Amino acid sequence: MHEPLSFFLPLRKGSERVINKNTKRFAGIEGGILALKLQQLIGSKLIDEIVLSTNDEVCIDVAKKFLNKDSRIKIDYRPQHLCESSTKLTDLIAYVPTVVSHEHIIWGHVTTPIADGADYDSGIRAYFDSLLAGYDSLISVMPFQNFLLNQSAEVINKNIAGIRWPRTQDLLPLYEINHVMFIAGKNIYLDLNDRVGSHPFLFEMDKLHSLDVDWEDDFLIAEAVYERLTKL
Repeated sequence: MHEPLSFFLPLRKGSERVINKNTKRFAGIEGGILALKLQQLIGSKLIDEIVLSTNDEVCIDVAKKFLNKDSRIKIDYRPQHLCESSTKLTDLIAYVPTVVSHEHIIWGHVTTPIADGADYDSGIRAYFDSLLAGYDSLISVMPFQNFLLNQSAEVINKNIAGIRWPRTQDLLPLYEINHVMFIAGKNIYLDLNDRVGSHPFLFEMDKLHSLDVDWEDDFLIAEAVYERLTKL
């Protein structure tokens, strides 16, 4: 058994890079990636509460259609001053403990449409196991092993072999945050004003499930991948 855990899902009105990104039709799904994400979260067996925090009336309308499907879903009508493009992340972090019910919190994003309930459950299990191993939180990441150059065209990531152009698999791995999940106790939010602690466990995910929609190209790629995966 695991301790109760809340999922915090923040959205705000006015996507600047992809217009209506959260609710525009995605792979034929009405309500877009928000509707898809809510359906994915419903599929989780280990999430005890799903808090959709938004100031977007369209997102609220989409979410209301799910309220009768799962009693875990709750809508938080977030104050406007916490929904501006200029809002500081630390201010939103400080707000989260006031709207979730449980002592452990997953912060996730609607913009990861390939990650599903099974992925979240795997992350939750890894989180509670990692606490026993001395970690204090979890960040989902995608391993990265390729050449990185600075503006002087110098390779900046070290390699194991100690040669100028090693095989990419001989480069020391780096890890890209994929924004699928950040898991921490409420005490981390209150004491550190952060969504992860000082010693997080890196939860590795593959490239497909790490897809994050930030630009229009990302939306099209994720849509094509989702359509392909659902047809397998």
